[in-house]
Amino acid sequence: MLFVVGIGPGGRPHMTGRALEAIAAAEVVVGYTLYIELLGDLLDGKPVVSTGMTREVDRCGEAVRLALQGLDVAVVSTGDPGVYGMAGLVLELLADADPEGQVEVELVPGVSAVHAAASLLGAPLMTDFAVISLSDLLTPWATIQRRLEAAAAGDFVVALYNPRSRKRVAHLEEACAILTRHRPGTTPAGIVRNALREGQQVELTTLAEVPGREVDMMSVVIVGNGSTRLLRSRLVTPRGYRIGGRKPST
Repeated sequence: MLFVVGIGPGGRPHMTGRALEAIAAAEVVVGYTLYIELLGDLLDGKPVVSTGMTREVDRCGEAVRLALQGLDVAVVSTGDPGVYGMAGLVLELLADADPEGQVEVELVPGVSAVHAAASLLGAPLMTDFAVISLSDLLTPWATIQRRLEAAAAGDFVVALYNPRSRKRVAHLEEACAILTRHRPGTTPAGIVRNALREGQQVELTTLAEVPGREVDMMSVVIVGNGSTRLLRSRLVTPRGYRIGGRKPST
């Protein structure tokens, strides 16, 4: 059995019951070193295979190899494994290594970073939204720019993953410039770092101010759309329900 498990922000309180069951059932747990550390005593007594950043193919390949030997293996991802996680890579490798489908696979969903961040900011995702990673390690920057332009033109609430790294410092500023061509700089925005885990930081700001804020790879930036408002220190994007027989004013 091969489990691909979303562990959410990484702490037991925000993991699903099924995620806990899958990790408990696994004979071997495979994951990025930091994610393994987040699981703490959940892994006591279990063999672990961990690798650093950029070694995703290696560790998922090892998980597939162990599963083909008959072991119950759990591959862990923070957030949801199907959202910038390991689910796709595991399924690709398994399709090549196990064309007859001997290994049973279960994908266990988890609380994604965008939903964790949104819960801390208020209710910014009440209507259509787009999630875009600014990392150009696997996706060309020109493609990311086109996606930003389309999301901005469509008045989507936009959540930005991987907004800034030590080597990649200008992409966030350019992304905000693209969004500003389609919505005011005063548009409400929020920045959440380490959502629902140790070191959590939450900041309310505006689109124009985002580039100057402290933002890194552990942050999620959410920029509202044309109807997003700041209500009692919470970002709210009205869904359009009628209140008292009328639509809420904008």
